[in-house]
Amino acid sequence: MLYANYYQSDRVKNASFEEVDRHHTYNPTWTNRLLKAEFLKRGIELNNPDVNEGFDIVFSIFHDGQIISLDNNISGPKYLIATENPLICPLNQNQDYLKTFNGIFTWNTNFSQLPNVNHIFIPNQIRNPESPSFDDRPIFSCIINANKSFPPGLTNDLYKERIEVIRWYEKNARDHFSLYGLGWGKPSPAFTQATRIQRRLKRLATQAFGYKPFPSYAGEIADKEVIYRKTKFAYCYENVANLPDYISEKIFDCFFGGCIPIYWGSNTICNHVPSACFIDRRNFKNTEEVHRYLLSIDANEYKKYQDNIHQFLLSPQAMKFDTSTYVSTIINKILKDLSDGH
Repeated sequence: MLYANYYQSDRVKNASFEEVDRHHTYNPTWTNRLLKAEFLKRGIELNNPDVNEGFDIVFSIFHDGQIISLDNNISGPKYLIATENPLICPLNQNQDYLKTFNGIFTWNTNFSQLPNVNHIFIPNQIRNPESPSFDDRPIFSCIINANKSFPPGLTNDLYKERIEVIRWYEKNARDHFSLYGLGWGKPSPAFTQATRIQRRLKRLATQAFGYKPFPSYAGEIADKEVIYRKTKFAYCYENVANLPDYISEKIFDCFFGGCIPIYWGSNTICNHVPSACFIDRRNFKNTEEVHRYLLSIDANEYKKYQDNIHQFLLSPQAMKFDTSTYVSTIINKILKDLSDGH
């Protein structure tokens, strides 16, 4: 048996491969478990580094950019899986850092000129379940996200655009919208002294007087698909706009629930997902225009969207996003390197 290390922040004792991810509410470990299982079929045991202590290591995989200290004692080639948004994980876009790896696996086509880059999409467990029709969806529209923010000044910030949607519905069409996810019982994060004071006062009001910073908030949920199967339309915004091929699980979560997404994010989305499967937020001036369009969609038009989604999920095009494609791309590259003596 050969041994390889899998470095993932805050993961020890093979937490990267546990069935339930204790570190991320909506991030099942199916992908990591499949990667481990497929390597094992080839005689390689992939573990978090503490589990591999005492073994000779044939290669190491880093899941998103991390500081590599001398204490890591890395032997053999090393690889980076860079799937996190680079604004959240800056090392994922640091070219000097990227050049230190034998291979990089990323969606980010901005680095396609580097000789060690291999293209992958953020993986999903592609499936095509039957889903309720237009009339069987009592929730008109929703957002399912955590209450997060970037510091002010980021031009392609979509966190603030989610807030705009929430506030518009709370003011203008309260009965047509529900908000779900983590942290919305508290005010949004603050980044200046003045806004931190305001946030603290609002936080005290929530504790003392039952003040609701987001009146549309309907609570946390364990399974997004349960809500999406009850919802006609979901505002599906990535964290930032205009990153090439940064297409996260968000739009696929909507598809699996048969819910029509209003998508805003990757500027290459239409190269990979047919435009007839979603409502492109870039085609509208503001949330009010989007809402008017949603009101115009009847059951027949809705079914056309759903049929387009089902056809896409059955296509080879969708399989580019499947976990099996992600895993095989990584394994094939690493095994080839080992065979070539890299």
